[in-house]
Amino acid sequence: MVQVAEIGVPVLEGTDHVELWVGNARQAAYHYRQAFGFDVIAYAGPETGVRDRASYVLRQGKVRLVLTAPLQPEGEIAEHLRLHGDGVRTIALRVEDATAAYEAATARGARGVAEPSRAEDEHGVVTSASIATFGDTIHTFVERNEYSGVFWPGYRVDNRSGGGVGLGFIDHTVGNVDIGKMDDWISFYSEVFGFAVFQEFDEKDIATQYSALRSKVARDPRTQITMPINEPHVGLKKSQIQEYLDYYRGSGIQHIAVHTDDVVGTVQEMRDRGVEFLTAPGAYYDALGDRAAGIDEDLDRLRSLNILIDRDDDGYLLQIFTRPVGDRPTLFFEVIQRKGCKGFGKGNFKALFESIEREQAARGNL
Repeated sequence: MVQVAEIGVPVLEGTDHVELWVGNARQAAYHYRQAFGFDVIAYAGPETGVRDRASYVLRQGKVRLVLTAPLQPEGEIAEHLRLHGDGVRTIALRVEDATAAYEAATARGARGVAEPSRAEDEHGVVTSASIATFGDTIHTFVERNEYSGVFWPGYRVDNRSGGGVGLGFIDHTVGNVDIGKMDDWISFYSEVFGFAVFQEFDEKDIATQYSALRSKVARDPRTQITMPINEPHVGLKKSQIQEYLDYYRGSGIQHIAVHTDDVVGTVQEMRDRGVEFLTAPGAYYDALGDRAAGIDEDLDRLRSLNILIDRDDDGYLLQIFTRPVGDRPTLFFEVIQRKGCKGFGKGNFKALFESIEREQAARGNL
């Protein structure tokens, strides 16, 4: 019998796309196009021979989102929506050989969701296979080296420009899991994918007077694909992670962080388009001290846009978080610019969580 230690990890090349299952894909595509600047590039539905769903593919820079809605009240997409609301179903990982990646992952302990299969049309072939991760989220291995179409067999070109706001690539995606499960899922990414623990934070690092959480960051040393995993910590009141778990009805993707080379310009454009962001109190900027020393940006401009600043030994970063993109307080987006800093804004955690707690209080959930 072959030992797991003898089986190589799946060889990843990067993030292929992120698929969200939503209640109305047409309206969601309009929102992400108008507010976030994504181009709509492809469509699949009854007109392309797909009978059970409608999907729109959006792209900006290297970020590719797929928005999928069910066309009937039955089936796995409709059930996912009933339980979770709009949310991330799939983080698709690009590989050279989807079959080999699937076999390696399942041999190393992953649970298979869809065995390797080929989809073909006049533009070539895409091979894919899927495994389960936390909650109802899955990873799909995508092999598309022999495909020249717009996205996938079954999709047609649908060109509608969103104009762009400067979003470049996915920096990281963050998962929320039940209390006591974080280490299990960090071990999953280590054992199945060979990810290393890049950073970790405990309830002393990420806390306010009311609530706290624990977090560890798993990262692929080769591609830098990064998966922070959060779990709640028992505090005086309900943490934002527990609120997510309650509304999402289980573990799932909390937020998608997208990198920009000009966070000031990107955030200003997004605000002008109607995107709502969390706000920081003025005292946050008054207390920045050395964290704001030597930055290229104008501090007053950052304050006016509520952009947060943090630094480590390698440089600094600028970040801001949207309000939840749906009615349930679950999925949101982060806009981040790194100027050398490899961290995740540890110095901003208290200000960020206090901002989230103000929103929790307004919802009656703190």
